[in-house]
Amino acid sequence: MIQNNYDTSALYNKFKELFGTEPLIVRSPGRVNIIGEHTDYNEGFVLPAAIDKAVYVAIHKRADNKIRLYANEFNEHFETSLPDVKPGEGWSNYILGVVDQAIKRGYKLSGFDLVVDGNVPFGAGLSSSAAVECATAYALNEIFGLDISKTEMTGIAQKAEHTFAGVMCGIMDQFASMFGKKDHVIKLDCRSLEYEYVPLKLEGYKILLLNTNVKHSLSSSEYNTRRAQCEQGVAWVKEHYPQVNSLRDISMEMLNEHVAPKDEEIYRRCKYVVEEISRLLNGCEDLKAGHVEALGKKMFETHDGLSKEYEVSCKELDFLVDAVRNNPNVLGARMMGGGFGGCTINIVKEEAIDSMVAAISKSYQEHMQLELTAYIAQIENGTSVVSTITPETIIA
Repeated sequence: MIQNNYDTSALYNKFKELFGTEPLIVRSPGRVNIIGEHTDYNEGFVLPAAIDKAVYVAIHKRADNKIRLYANEFNEHFETSLPDVKPGEGWSNYILGVVDQAIKRGYKLSGFDLVVDGNVPFGAGLSSSAAVECATAYALNEIFGLDISKTEMTGIAQKAEHTFAGVMCGIMDQFASMFGKKDHVIKLDCRSLEYEYVPLKLEGYKILLLNTNVKHSLSSSEYNTRRAQCEQGVAWVKEHYPQVNSLRDISMEMLNEHVAPKDEEIYRRCKYVVEEISRLLNGCEDLKAGHVEALGKKMFETHDGLSKEYEVSCKELDFLVDAVRNNPNVLGARMMGGGFGGCTINIVKEEAIDSMVAAISKSYQEHMQLELTAYIAQIENGTSVVSTITPETIIA
């Protein structure tokens, strides 16, 4: 089992070694989503939570316009200046996209030095990219005294992903990273950004993440394709119901009448989303009533919809869900994240975890010729300052 510990003193020392100054350190967590997948960009609801795996940035402002970045995990440096910020390749986009958004909104920055590290596994569907963006936005807000609200920082982080990383993500990942609350999930209305904390009581159970350790190259292009298919379905319904703006507003009757006759594939995509929004709302009522078992059943239903109707699963994800489907120690399981790889999320009886992981790891290796990685995820608070620097180094 992968340990959750992260040593911020090593990050502090690395920053001092590279740049010779005292950094501010900010953490921003990865996230899980209990239910409600691919509903965010359709103005539906999601049910995410921040977890105890996070991205950490160490940062210090400069007197000039130079930006010096270092990614500890990749041992890679990147340098540019404020006037030259533009999309490039790889990890630096998630930081520079945030800088670009802050500048475009009129916030005054100078240069800065930044080291990024953490223990959110990349490519696992735990939103390491959103964690980098949120950590960067929060850190810039702190060192430059920008007084940006958490809601606006969330929007800045999302827009950074759109413009610099080229992924037209919804708001969920960044919102969960920024607004997470220990031992609670967030019922987030992705249209209004109204949210409610719902207690997640898992007495005797834990959230277990099983990482396929695959990341199929389809993910970004197919994500954008799904989004376009949903928009097409909405456009067809809107011809008859002008008040409709997203799949959030559409019923199964509308889909059956106006989408099914036109395109079977687009119909299946839209059908999954409409049913998933309903599943999530009912799942929140399950949690409020303490019926975690009922929520677990809905997780399996979500996976089947993602696999067969939305078609964003893969053989590795399907294998892991099928491996626990009839296990009495497992309340629910599904693929999580954009798809085509990453993790399954499982609610598992605590004392059964070790033996179950051992058995599935062996079977997964035999059938997929891949190593399985397992993580236990605790629900934690959102983005925050870990260690501060002296007041005179921060602009008031």
